[in-house]
Amino acid sequence: QVQLVESGGGLVQPGGSLRPSCAGSGFTFNMYAMAWYRQAPGKERELVAAITSASERANYADSVKGRFTISRDTSKNQFTLQLSSVTPEDTAVYYCARGVPSTDYWGQGTQVTVSS
Repeated sequence: QVQLVESGGGLVQPGGSLRPSCAGSGFTFNMYAMAWYRQAPGKERELVAAITSASERANYADSVKGRFTISRDTSKNQFTLQLSSVTPEDTAVYYCARGVPSTDYWGQGTQVTVSS
């Protein structure tokens, strides 16, 4: 049974940092590209960052380039999204996902709120 479980969301002040992570189980982690999406209230879900199966390449949405970093630890079946220099526009539910561009499994989501 494939499972993706996010953790590490929360409340952060503008300009601060946060590091949500996602633990995968029930599949061979290093065979899949993985991704983070986010969905803000009233908006469509958008792709934030993706990383290839061997971590040789990462891609980012223009809105987060230079501020967010995606990484993976295959030994732990885990990948993370380092959020830095956050703004209120980064407030959203963040979802980890398996497979890019064809996503077949999603985590339950973790709320990130940027507010002073």
